[in-house]
Amino acid sequence: MAMYESDHTQWMREWLAQHPRELEEQKQGRALWWDKPSRDLDSQRRLAEARVPQKPYYYDAN
Repeated sequence: MAMYESDHTQWMREWLAQHPRELEEQKQGRALWWDKPSRDLDSQRRLAEARVPQKPYYYDAN
């Protein structure tokens, strides 16, 4: 029994096979927006110390 594969998935597989450079561009785009360098321990500590506690109800004026 074969697994179902949508027309769109088939088209994407064919298109990516014809345009192999697109996978590299996709990885570069992901790195640009999502893959962030990790912070060192000192900057993490300073951020934690600078954090201001949030009120339980944000819109409360008191």
